[in-house]
Amino acid sequence: MEEEQQNPILKEGFLVKRGHVVHNWKARWFVLKPDKLLYYKYDGGKRDSCQRGRIMLTDCKISCPFLEYDNRPLVFKLQTKSSAEYFLEACSREERDQWAADIGAAVEKLRPADSPTPSQSKTTGHQSLQLHNVSLNQVVDSMYDVHSGIKLTSHNEQGNSYSNCFSGSAVVDWLVFNQLALTRVEAVTLSSAVLEEGFLRPVGLRSVEAQRSHGLSEQFLDDSTALYSFSENFKKRGSVKAETSLSAMELSGKVLKRGYLLKQGHKRKNWKVRLFVLRSEPGYLHYYDPSKDDISPVGGFSLRGCLVSALDDNGVPSGVKGKVQGNLLKIITQFDTHYYIQAPSRQEKMDWIEAIRGQS
Repeated sequence: MEEEQQNPILKEGFLVKRGHVVHNWKARWFVLKPDKLLYYKYDGGKRDSCQRGRIMLTDCKISCPFLEYDNRPLVFKLQTKSSAEYFLEACSREERDQWAADIGAAVEKLRPADSPTPSQSKTTGHQSLQLHNVSLNQVVDSMYDVHSGIKLTSHNEQGNSYSNCFSGSAVVDWLVFNQLALTRVEAVTLSSAVLEEGFLRPVGLRSVEAQRSHGLSEQFLDDSTALYSFSENFKKRGSVKAETSLSAMELSGKVLKRGYLLKQGHKRKNWKVRLFVLRSEPGYLHYYDPSKDDISPVGGFSLRGCLVSALDDNGVPSGVKGKVQGNLLKIITQFDTHYYIQAPSRQEKMDWIEAIRGQS
């Protein structure tokens, strides 16, 4: 008990980690302590008792966002005092930023009182962003660069499909990552200026409405659902990497909830971590393999007519294979397909059940 009080758990949850030797990506359960970040393997629906590794946080450096993986925009990087690098992926931008903030706070508490913080060292001799000193043409040229520019993707919004565009949060991430802005607030200010000068145009209902009804400082939205593209009069020079992705009616709904959950397979009955995405209008639940770079779901189903219920935490429920118990839920589709899913905590289980019921 005394050890737990001295070394309490500050945060825990699933993240996807890149391997050191073989650069594959695997979901791991991470536990943040005051001086280290531990990670464990999940096997058979439960966490291993032995940790797979630890990341010491003293003098650890955090890069968030870290955008060097095209199909993984939610990665952040940790670099330890010994220069070991760890690449971790969260399930959403909010989760990524929260993990980075919590780890950063732990790192700061380990720093000697008379030691300058990275933010102090970083800003020494620099001023906050001044737009009159910024060349918007150079910013847009960098955004357009074939190797390091913003990646164009396809998006769906309320039944409409948009190609060759990007989200507002992707622009802000890119500006911060490339040090064209020091903070997200400065990046929004810079993006608003680029939008006002006509280099970018709003795409879709959310961004169009923001430009129409808000002042200049609020026209550009740091939001993953607000879409933008390069203006038509900003001629294509063949330098933008466009991506074709699955565009279907079932993927066109608004994203209501995202998160890592464990799912029992239909054939082998083994348990694997999947990234679940709940959408509305139409209501669908899709799941993705976080170890793959493929942006298409590996499965999903309509929530129309679905039944969802919590399973008893006492013993192993009927239909569940292996010694898996606790925080389980069951979904029965209108075609009588049964899905068994395990959440990391009871609260998350209830949150998912409530969200799914709202779309069934």
